[in-house]
Amino acid sequence: MPGRLHGKVAIISGAARGQGAAAAQLFVAEGARVLLCDVDDEHGKYLAAQLGANAWYRRLDVSDEQGWVDTVAEVDQAFGRLDVLVNNAGIISFSPLVDTTLAEYERVIRINQVGTFLGMRECVPVMKRAGTGSIINVSSVEGLAGMPWLTAYAASKFAIRGMTKVAAAELGPHGVRVNSVHPGAIDPAMGATALGGMPIDLSLLGDRVPLGRSGQAEEVANLVLFLASDESSYCTGGEFVADGGATAAHPLTQQQAPATPPRPQVAMPQRPQWEQRPQTQPQPQQPRPQQPAQPQWQQPQQPQYGGYEQEYTPDRPWVAEGGRRGW
Repeated sequence: MPGRLHGKVAIISGAARGQGAAAAQLFVAEGARVLLCDVDDEHGKYLAAQLGANAWYRRLDVSDEQGWVDTVAEVDQAFGRLDVLVNNAGIISFSPLVDTTLAEYERVIRINQVGTFLGMRECVPVMKRAGTGSIINVSSVEGLAGMPWLTAYAASKFAIRGMTKVAAAELGPHGVRVNSVHPGAIDPAMGATALGGMPIDLSLLGDRVPLGRSGQAEEVANLVLFLASDESSYCTGGEFVADGGATAAHPLTQQQAPATPPRPQVAMPQRPQWEQRPQTQPQPQQPRPQQPAQPQWQQPQQPQYGGYEQEYTPDRPWVAEGGRRGW
């Protein structure tokens, strides 16, 4: 049987390792022809060779405008179409706000945010010409809520989230869908690179989410595959989260909240007897005077609801209301 992406052509940026590589493997297995783009030539070429004839590698710095122009032109010339774009390339930088240099901030924005913008801008004309297409922009849970030490990274991921919604509104009438994916703590390679190659123990983060573990790159790739396929044909402008429930629960719900120490019981001193107020004695209640009953002929007559106690006669004031009227 044909795969879920049978006959489709896709570009995946940041495809040499991690989430991008996992998506490339799934795409090829489901029948797509995939261009792997990255600046990690060694891993990119090796992965393309492993995936066979339906995958090939091209070096692409996503912050380079001309690089995107040449990449999309190559795909269009080779296949005459482009069905899927996965903007996955990105970097992360850990730094307190006051210690973040302008150069470092601009570097993160240039790759994560500007790279996503350029990818969409260059691919859209080819997709609009065909009247179909799916763009998947990989953001992050930091694109939904902030986190200390990630000023530049969160800013870029919030921007991707916003650009996705604008593009979805503009391109929907042309048959092009645009969605964002928001992974949690998934790919250790990007974080390790940002920390100078030091390994990261993701189990410390995994213990704090409702599912109690960190995620795998293949789990995000399955979500990307769904958005690339026709199975998500009515999904556009959406935010698809894969974070083990991290954004759904308060941190203290996954840990035993610190117990509040009990309040010490302090005995209140007794007042001296001469300071104690005398207790007020209850006053006897005076009986209410009984009202004399009205004579039977003075008591008002209560209307009888539900019956027709008064017959229709011409001299009644409510004749104009029509027919018989019951109280």
